[in-house]
Amino acid sequence: MVKILAIDDDDIFCYAIKRLVRSLGHEFFDVPTIADALKIVCENEFDLVLLDVGLPDGNGLDILPALKEGALSPEVVIITGAGDVQGAQLAIENGAWDYIEKTDSTKKISLIITRVLQYRAERKKSLDSLQVKYLKRESIIGTSPKMKLSLDLVAKAAACDANVLITGETGTGKELFANAIHVNSPRASHDLVTIDCAALPENLAENLLFGHKKGVYTGADGNSCGLIKMADGGSLFLDEIAELSLPLQKTFLRVLQERKFRPLGEVKEIKSDFRLIAATNKNLDTMVEKGQFRKDLLFRIRSLRIQLPRLCERDGDIKKLARYYLDFFCDKLMRDSKGVSSDFFDVLNGYFWPGNVRELSNTMEHVVMAALNEPTVFPTHLPQRLRLHVVKSNLTGGQKESPAWKYPKDKIPPLAEFRELVNLNHEKKYLMDLMNQAPCIKQACITSGLSRSRLYAILKTHGMSLPKKG
Repeated sequence: MVKILAIDDDDIFCYAIKRLVRSLGHEFFDVPTIADALKIVCENEFDLVLLDVGLPDGNGLDILPALKEGALSPEVVIITGAGDVQGAQLAIENGAWDYIEKTDSTKKISLIITRVLQYRAERKKSLDSLQVKYLKRESIIGTSPKMKLSLDLVAKAAACDANVLITGETGTGKELFANAIHVNSPRASHDLVTIDCAALPENLAENLLFGHKKGVYTGADGNSCGLIKMADGGSLFLDEIAELSLPLQKTFLRVLQERKFRPLGEVKEIKSDFRLIAATNKNLDTMVEKGQFRKDLLFRIRSLRIQLPRLCERDGDIKKLARYYLDFFCDKLMRDSKGVSSDFFDVLNGYFWPGNVRELSNTMEHVVMAALNEPTVFPTHLPQRLRLHVVKSNLTGGQKESPAWKYPKDKIPPLAEFRELVNLNHEKKYLMDLMNQAPCIKQACITSGLSRSRLYAILKTHGMSLPKKG
C-alpha cells in the first residue's frame, strides 16, 4: 500500500488532500509540525511527502535534507499557500520533485501525485536490480542504512565508467571505497593507480604524472611512462584532489577531457584510457567560490558522487568494526582471538569518534597491545583519553561550568572540538549560542561541522525546536 504524508497545519487543506489521496486508493497521514514530521518519518516508510513551507515551528524547506536521506527516501512535493521564486529554487536544489501552490487545481495536484508514484515504482525496481549482493568489499565493514546507501552507489559506479568523486571526513575509508569501485568494475584486470595529491611535489608533478623521454634532463637515463599511462585500461585514483595547485588543475583538466598527454621531451601526445576516481575531505563548492578550485574541473570529476558517513552516524556498525579490527590485530600478532566484556562496547558507543574508522582501527590496535597476553578485553584496555571523554559525557547534575569550555562568542568551534573539552551537559548551551549566532541553517552546519539531519537530531534530543530563520 502506498503511503502519503502531508506536513501541514491547515486542517481544511489536509482534509481536501486526504479525500483526494484516498480516492486514488492510497494511505494518508498528516502532521502539523516539523517536530511531529521528524518523528513519524523515522517510524514509517513513506512514498510521497506533501510539505508546506510555513509551519508553526519553522520553515518546511529546512527539513528537506532530512527527508531525502536514505537509499529509498520519499519523494517530496512542496505545496504552499504563498509560493516564491527563491523558495522554489531552494526546494528543487535540495531534491524536491515539484513546488506548487495550494490554489492549483485538484486535477493538477492529482496528476502530480500519479506521476510521482509512477516514478517511485520504477525507482524501486531499479534499486532492486542494483542491490549489493555479491559486491567485493574487502575491509569495508558495516550494514547500517547509510553504509548500505554508500555501497549501493559503489555498485552503480562499478557498473558504469563515469568519473566518481568520493567525499567524507578524514578516516571514513575513501581509499577503500575507491578500491571497491575498481575491483567490481570491468577494469579490475588492470591496475588501480593511486596518486596522493597532497604529497605531489610541485616541481616534479608533471614528470611523475606524464613521464619523460630518455635524455630530456640530466639523470634521465631511460624513458618513463608516468603514472597516468600506468593507469591505461584501469583506474586512476586522485586522493585529496583538493590539494592540486591551480596550474596542475588546468593541466589535468585537459588530460581528463582528451585522455591524451605529452611526456616531457616528447613531440607527440600519447593516449591513456583510464577511469577517474577522486576523493577529498574538503568542500569543493566552497573552494570554487573562493577561487581555490576550478569550477570546470569540479563538473568533470563529479559525474557521480559518493558521500561517506561519519562513524557516529553509522548506527550499529561500531561493534562490527571493533570486532573486525580486534581479530585483525590479534591475527597480525599471532594471538588467539580475544573475548570482549559487555561494557567494552558500551564505552565504544559512548564515544564521538572524531577520527572515524581510522581512529577506531588505531584504538583496537592499542587495545590488543594493552591486553596482549590476556584472553578478554575490558574498558580499562582502552586509551585513557577515550575513557575519560566518555565518563565526562555521562556525568549528570551538580556540574559547575569549567573555564575550559568557554569560547569567544564570535568564534564558536566545531561541535567535535567542543565535545573534547566538556561533558554533554553543556551541549545545549553550545547549541543555543550556535543558533543565535548563525545567520542561517547552512552556516550553523558549517560552523558546527554537522550535516543538517544530524543537527536536527541533536536539537531534538535537547528538546529544542528548529530556528525560524532560513
